[in-house]
Amino acid sequence: MSSAPHDGGLAELFEMTAAPAAPEAPPREKRRRSPLLRVIGNLALVAAATVVVVAALRAGGVQAPLLLVIALLAGLRLVTIAAAAVRPPRAVRGRAGGQSASARADDSLRATVRRWEKTLDTAHSDAGTYARNVLPVLGELADERLRLRHGLTRGSDPRRARELLGEPAWAVISDPGRRALKTRDLETYVQAMERL
Repeated sequence: MSSAPHDGGLAELFEMTAAPAAPEAPPREKRRRSPLLRVIGNLALVAAATVVVVAALRAGGVQAPLLLVIALLAGLRLVTIAAAAVRPPRAVRGRAGGQSASARADDSLRATVRRWEKTLDTAHSDAGTYARNVLPVLGELADERLRLRHGLTRGSDPRRARELLGEPAWAVISDPGRRALKTRDLETYVQAMERL
């Protein structure tokens, strides 16, 4: 039995029914004001807020040092600038394809899971689909688990791999003419993979 990886493998299974992805539009760059204009705008904002706060304090009969009010408002503005700098980007709404990256990733994951479900459903009734698409992936998963956990593959040390997988799981992945897995067989295989 050869341990050479199957052409395509997982990628082939994932892409079996994948529709071509629409090209993604490059993100628009935000126009930035010059640093001088930003400083002048922030100073004007602090000055206007100072006038309003001092007028409100005086109307209420409260006296506060002007420098203290300016320092507090300038500090508040610096905090809001710092918070804006670390804020996550806003999701674009209202455009086709204007989903956030995480929403697109979730949709992609759902589509991949649906393709897997469809392939596995088809494999239950079609032994050819099972042998072509499911069985090689099961073998690759077993080899990867064996390699990561025990430093071997089915091809490099078949006797030890057979011991580690157990006879039922070994039979599942070593017989290409086998019919599709029944639910209890699949549970046995999954348990063997988890034990690795």
